[in-house]
Amino acid sequence: MKEEAANMETSIEMKITNDFSFKKYAWSQFRKNKFAFYSFRILLFLIGLAIVSPFIATDQPLYCKYKGVNMFPAFSLATNCEIKNIDGTIEMLQYDIADWKHLAATTIIFAPIPYAPNKTDFENANYVSPAGKQFFLNNEGQSVNIPLKFRHWLGTNKRGEDVLSGLINGTRVSLTIGILSIGIASILGILLGAMAGYFGDHKLQTSRGAFWTFILGILLAYFYAFSVRSYAIVDSFGISSFSILYELIFSLLIFSIILFLFYWIGKLVGQIAFLNKIVTIPVDSIVSRLIEMLLSMPLLILIISLSAITKEKSIVNLIVIIGLISWTAIARLTRAEFLRISKLEYIQAAHAMGFKEFRIIFKHALPNGLAPAFTAIAFGVASAILIESTLSFLGIGVPPTSVTWGSLLNSGWQQFSAWWLVFFPGIALFVTIAVFNILGDGLRDALDPRLKK
Repeated sequence: MKEEAANMETSIEMKITNDFSFKKYAWSQFRKNKFAFYSFRILLFLIGLAIVSPFIATDQPLYCKYKGVNMFPAFSLATNCEIKNIDGTIEMLQYDIADWKHLAATTIIFAPIPYAPNKTDFENANYVSPAGKQFFLNNEGQSVNIPLKFRHWLGTNKRGEDVLSGLINGTRVSLTIGILSIGIASILGILLGAMAGYFGDHKLQTSRGAFWTFILGILLAYFYAFSVRSYAIVDSFGISSFSILYELIFSLLIFSIILFLFYWIGKLVGQIAFLNKIVTIPVDSIVSRLIEMLLSMPLLILIISLSAITKEKSIVNLIVIIGLISWTAIARLTRAEFLRISKLEYIQAAHAMGFKEFRIIFKHALPNGLAPAFTAIAFGVASAILIESTLSFLGIGVPPTSVTWGSLLNSGWQQFSAWWLVFFPGIALFVTIAVFNILGDGLRDALDPRLKK
């Protein structure tokens, strides 16, 4: 018996080794696809740009020496600085409202784009073109030709906001919404698709009490992890990408802890009389009906409707709405792959060795069933960015204080002669969506097992 178990374990290890070699093969195939590989590089550049955008497009200087005090406003977590004058008086310098461009500083180093995305330059309001004449108010209050370092290289909108700064910071918002919303969709799609394909309609059994306790746990976990903390998550979008990541990880941690707690409470509740009755959960039928319901409705109209009826415009609401509606393609591909994997020999061997279902699904089946989902995820990010831009263009997406490519396009629609408000955001949107689509094609070709020789 021990020898048979050892042979089964060896079979599973050989399967893992073969999968590892297939990963190397898939990477080599992906690199051979020049369009997909260069699209991957462009994506890395866009992600890097999104991460550093608060430091390369901001009206707060990177470094300033004023009255002997060294300051780093763009990098500082503080909002102000106290400066003691020679006569003993205290001067308070508020970072976000200080007039840095006219400050009599000893040394001052501005960001490459010395404008915040939502700050007005009154001297260059009313749609100044990139090649048009631009003005600057000097320390004497005279309007002169703008210095080269303060020029609006891609022009301004009606309120005098810098378009290039909006494009750079819009990269962070658009990519964040696209990646995080599809992150939610991926978790839902992979989890539901895996359970539907692996358990079918007859394998998953639990007690009545454990089932309803777990459902209650999901609702409470979402409430305390995301609804209660929605303001903290929204505020993080105005700070930095690291703040966004921290707040979302913290919310996911709260969600997981509450869900885990209710899982164990459900085991105890499931021992009570009447609630200890064993029920079979038709997972495949439930997931399939949910997919059919969502696919029967026009998704864009559904998202627009849900966004329009929300109490307030919020980036978090938009991410959650897109994520909760965009998981169907990922779930269908994962379900189909798990239907195939659940009948393979190494899964049967894991069953024969007495492994728990949880271990079989997440340690053995899931790593080998994600390839089709990766392709759907790449296409899904492009779709989510396009949906966000469409909603922002219609004025029902992100809050007015957040600048995105869609909101820039909306301002261009209000003034047809301001071609730069349509051209540059349109190019950014086109390139990003093309990158994700080409990347999805490359992943599909590289991860298709039928291409392996």
